[in-house]
Amino acid sequence: MTHYFFLISLLAAVVFLIALLKTDFALIILILSMLLSPEFGAGGVAGRSVVVRLDDLLLIVIFLGWLAKMAINKELGFLRVTAINKPILAYIAICVLATLVGAMQGYVQLKQGFFYLFKYIEYFLLFFMVVNNLKSTAQIKKFVFFILLTAFLVCIYGWMQIPSGERVTAPFEGEGGEPNTFAGYLLLMMSLALGLALFTRRRLLLFGLLGFMFIPFVFTLSRGGWISFVPMFLTFIVINKKFRFPLLFAFILMVIALIYMSPHQVRSRVEETFISDKTYVVYGKRIGVSESAAARIDSWSVGFEKWVKRPILGYGIPSGSVIDNQYTRVLTETGGLGLLAFIWLIARIFQVGLEVYRNSGENDFNRGMSLGFLAGFIGILTQSITSANFIIIRIMEPFWFLAAILVMLPQIQQDTEIKV
Repeated sequence: MTHYFFLISLLAAVVFLIALLKTDFALIILILSMLLSPEFGAGGVAGRSVVVRLDDLLLIVIFLGWLAKMAINKELGFLRVTAINKPILAYIAICVLATLVGAMQGYVQLKQGFFYLFKYIEYFLLFFMVVNNLKSTAQIKKFVFFILLTAFLVCIYGWMQIPSGERVTAPFEGEGGEPNTFAGYLLLMMSLALGLALFTRRRLLLFGLLGFMFIPFVFTLSRGGWISFVPMFLTFIVINKKFRFPLLFAFILMVIALIYMSPHQVRSRVEETFISDKTYVVYGKRIGVSESAAARIDSWSVGFEKWVKRPILGYGIPSGSVIDNQYTRVLTETGGLGLLAFIWLIARIFQVGLEVYRNSGENDFNRGMSLGFLAGFIGILTQSITSANFIIIRIMEPFWFLAAILVMLPQIQQDTEIKV
């Protein structure tokens, strides 16, 4: 145990120095660790185990190194102004307030609340750190390359799992894995690859990567992921006029292929959904669903029942840790105020993405990047109906890294045009 602690401390010291001297290199290390780092048990709360991943620790260390760098070089500043700073800060403030009030009234334990609060806030720290560090298109392309390289590497691991017949998951996920998390991550990565493939010169390579990711995605057997793929792909068709009909044709071909050529695991997974472990009445008709699907449906009613008793600030974080969807979890933990701040944040991200896409002009990289991000964002929002995606580190770290790139694209494009 002593040797283990020594190695972790040594690694932290090295990464801190790298972050202080070469922040870009430290961020590349963080990108690679997002899906390629192990997890450590850290107790439990409310029936759920609490885990800390190596990338959690790396993010803290890199952030501290970045702070030290800014303290030495005060010209770097602390927070760059972006279009989503205000909703982020509003949401953080409400999360903190709701948790403090919930702790004072005995709904949550302050120690647990602090731990979970940091888990929520660390993604925003990553966002601000990346925003402050971005200066050129070449730098952005380098980061995007390593983000897609990481996706390629974890998909190799996914392909290796397919012959086992088990659900495909990312590496270092612990016993049983988290196939739904992997599906959410791949939704974002596939949309990024497709967006860039439509507009950049690396079309053949990116389409190949897209196909390489799609197979492990299917074999995650994540029903929420499968459903979310539809609005994700349709976003490309609706927003992009140039490739609308080829994409629509490709979508129809995929649907036909999956109907007539689906592997038996996929067919079985679909059939399992309608095993009558529990029956619901919808418009006068009885519909039977599996226990897993029923639990996700019931999480909505559980969330609303708790929320109406404390509608303004909720119960604090992590009172919604057993709720398997993002929206009623936000309601339960932070009340109506938290949900309004969350919706404001979502709306601003979508608005910024759309503005970047429409104002990119002839900048193909910006168009592909923004459209890919928007489509992945829609996919994650859809999957969040059955999963708390916005607190899952393996989805949120790449998401907020890409969000930071998105909001900085217009400024960097403008700076480049001025220099030219």
